[in-house]
This record gives sequence, C-alpha cells and structure tokens, in this order.
Amino acid sequence: MSAPPRPNAAIRTSGARTSGARKSGVRSSRPAGSRPTARRGRLVEEQSAPERAPLTLVHIVAGSLSAIQAVVLSLTVVVLPAVVAYLVGTATMGTPADGPDDAVQLRSAVDVAMGIWLLGHGVPLTAGAVTVSLAPLGLAALALFAMYVSAKRFATTSLRAWAAGTATYALCTTAVAALAGSAPGWSLALAPLGGLVMGGLGMALGILARPDTPTIADIGERAEALARRLMGVDLFPATLRLGLRGGAVVVALLVGGAALLVGAWALAGRATSSDIITALEPGWTGGIVFAVAQLALLPNLVLWAVSWLAGPGFAVGEGTSFTPFGTSSGPLPAIPLLGALPGADWANPLTAWAPVLVVACGVVAGLFVWRRLEPDLVRWSDVGWVLGGIVAVPCVVMLLGQWVAAGAGGPGRLADIGASPLVTAGLVSAEVAGGAVAVLLGAKLDVVARRGEFRDDLVAWLRRPGPAPADADPGDRPAGGPDLAPDLAAELGFDGASDVPGDQSRPEAELEPDPDLADGPDRSDTPAEASEVGPGK
Repeated sequence: MSAPPRPNAAIRTSGARTSGARKSGVRSSRPAGSRPTARRGRLVEEQSAPERAPLTLVHIVAGSLSAIQAVVLSLTVVVLPAVVAYLVGTATMGTPADGPDDAVQLRSAVDVAMGIWLLGHGVPLTAGAVTVSLAPLGLAALALFAMYVSAKRFATTSLRAWAAGTATYALCTTAVAALAGSAPGWSLALAPLGGLVMGGLGMALGILARPDTPTIADIGERAEALARRLMGVDLFPATLRLGLRGGAVVVALLVGGAALLVGAWALAGRATSSDIITALEPGWTGGIVFAVAQLALLPNLVLWAVSWLAGPGFAVGEGTSFTPFGTSSGPLPAIPLLGALPGADWANPLTAWAPVLVVACGVVAGLFVWRRLEPDLVRWSDVGWVLGGIVAVPCVVMLLGQWVAAGAGGPGRLADIGASPLVTAGLVSAEVAGGAVAVLLGAKLDVVARRGEFRDDLVAWLRRPGPAPADADPGDRPAGGPDLAPDLAAELGFDGASDVPGDQSRPEAELEPDPDLADGPDRSDTPAEASEVGPGK
C-alpha cells in the first residue's frame, strides 16, 4: 500500500531552497554580548538586555517619522493646488490678498482642501447643510502610496516600527480633522479609525517591500505552523494559499478590464466632456483643479465599471441606472468626468454578454492554479480549498471596494451614487466560481477517468455487502454478508474481477473457481455434483 500524500504534496515545486541561499545576505560580524541562533534558515542576533532598549527606540522613532512624512507629503499634494487656485483667483480679480477677509477666505480654502484629504480617509465633508460622503479613492491611493514609500525607505523591519507608524498616522489624521472646520463634529470619531486603516495598511506594504523582510510565502508558512501548533488544525494549507493567488489574478483581470472599459467610455463621451469644459471656462488654474479632482474619482469609476461588467451596474443619482442591459439617466452635475458615463448605445445585445467576461476571468484563474498542481496527487479536498481561495479574494475585494466607492455626492438626487456592494460581490463570486469550477472539475474528472478511480469505486459500491434479513440468525449469515448487486453489475458490463484491473473489492473466497483448474475439495452443496469431480478432471 502506497503512503498517503502529504498535505502539500499536490503543490508543484520548482526546487528545494537551500539554507545557504537564505543566509547569503547575513552579516558575519556580531556585536559584543550577542550570540547567533538559527531560525528558519536565518541568522538572528540575540542582543543583550542593555543593547535591546536603544534598538527598540530606533524602531519606534523610524516608524513615527515615516508616518509624519507620509502625512505631510499627501496633504501637501491636496492643499497646495487649493492655495494656488485662491491666489490666482484673487490676482485675476485685481484684489490684494493681504486683508483680514482675504485671510479668512484663504483659511476656508485650506479647510476645504483638508476636508477633501480627510474624505479620502473615510471622513465625511460638510459644506453648510450639505454632507458629502463619497470617498475619492484616488486620494486614498495617494495616501497609501506615500505611506508605502516612506515606510519602505525609512522604517525598520519590526513590529514595533509598524505599530508606532500606524499610531502616529492615526494621531495625525485626528489632528487634521480637528483643525479642519469642514469636518462635522461627529466625524472626528471616524478620523482615527480611517487613520488606523490607511496607516496600518500602507505601513505594512512598505515594510513587506523591504529586502530584509520575509516574503509573503514565508509569512504564510509561519501562519500555517502557528495555527497548527496552537489549534491543532491546518487553517492555511498550501492549496488554499494557491487559491488565494488565483483570486488575486481574478481581481487583476477584473480591474484591468474595467480600466480599459472606462477608457472606451471616455473616448465615446469626449465630445460631451469637451462641451462641459468649454461652458465652465475654468482657465489654466481651474483646469488643473478639475484634472486633479477627476483623477481622484477615476478609481471609483473603475470599480463601478466592474459592477457594470458583472451585470448589476451602478447609479449616479437617484432614479439612474447604468447596466449592460439598459441605461436610465437623468440630469447630472456639470462635471467633465460624468461625460464618460455609458450612454444608451452601450446597452445592446452584444453588451448583454458582458458577464461572460467575468466567467472567463474564473476560467483563467482555474488554469493558473491547475498548472501549479500535481494532477495525480490532487484530492477532492484540494480542489475545494483552491476553489474557495479563488472565490474568496474577488468577493472580499468587491464587497469592500464597492462599499468604499459608494456614497453621497451632494444633496437631493446625488445622495445615491455607486453600486450595491452585496449584489456586486455575490454576482462576481458566482460568475468567477462558475468559470473556475468548469476548469477544475473538468481537469480532475479527466485525471480520475484516466486512472480508473471512478470505475473502481462504482464496482466496489455495486458489490458491497447487503443488509441481512431482519428475521435471520446472525450465525447463519456468511462472513461479509450476501452480495445483492451482481446482477446489476453484470447489466452495467462489470461481469467479473477481470473487467477491472487491480480490483480487490471482492475476497478471493467469493470468486468462482474455474472448472478446468479445480483441484481441491468440492465447493458445491449437492453430493451428486461432488462425485463427478475428482483428481485429473
């Protein structure tokens, strides 16, 4: 009997990693009072107690400075255009910008810019009686990128640096919300929460990108070992991690396809956008402000395009609907970006097949993961883990992404903008699962058919021992019970053990002997037949 496959045996490996390759970047010199210890192929320096405290302080200071630098950089990108626009506007009107009223107006412009920066962190913006909660994901991406770059260049690879940077970023976000008069009082509670999320995520991405940080695969293996040691179960098998990679492929394909679709919408609606810009006459300064604002909302439109591809579509105002099956529009604000929304021409019999593209993304993910599996070692449980990972990633990304990308863009009809998170995530998951199941199930059944496992299992099931009669004496029943399915097996073409190579489902005692080769005690029940069988027959 062959040994059962290991839990990760179904994963195809490119070669074993040697410890020498993992230690190639380790310094050979060690400070006094330390001793080297090997930990997962790395050389870890264990510092003595007096030297450990200054090192901890270095981690905290590095993480905090990285967060402060990221806040200043991203906030400057938003506030500086507002200040320039105000100064250019006052110069154009011929009024000096040194009076008390001008200082108040300048402060108002800065407050609005700070409120827009906070809006990218999930903090609503208020202007009089109007509340805007539609988060410009472009500004959120800018803040994440600034935090990523700062952490990668200036932070240290330690949990203390990450915690210090995250806490500092949250404190800075809260301070900006307190200084900005455009943020409502109740939203101050959302500022530290948004700072923790944005700062923690950006800090983690930057630290993980450092060359001295363990890879994602190493972190996954450590998490798997920790879960196995603490809980006694394998919560992160290799097949699940492979499925998560396949899910990341799905998200990349969906976002890339949606970006191309938005580009096609922009080309089709460039005349409308040009008419809006001409009517507004923003000038070169206003044009720059308009461009920055539209770039900030462009990721929102890309996410809405994913919902359009999946089928449910999105809305830009109450009573509007943009889907591949139909378009229902209404009066919209004079914003050039809205000229890129799909018109009535984008709802036709051809666009009704748009959800098939999402299914195709699932097919690509299925092929991606199957090429990295050992087909002969893949079990049905492995297929389930892989499929779960493929579906989980786009489901979570769409659920969170559509929730963040939706909100209120103003009063009245503009209070409802975006796509439904639950409907979009559900349809994307179902369509991706359909494509992935078609590939994985087909490939697995092909392997099963080639190995004959299905036929062997069917024969074993047909020849299973049947239940004994209720009034039968247990001592009168033969060992193994009566075989109740030989006739059915014969009708299906399974006449004997010779039909199935290597079939061991029936004991040798139950196989009927060949009359020409019988050379032993008679197995029949009648004495007459026993007298006809003898030696030499």
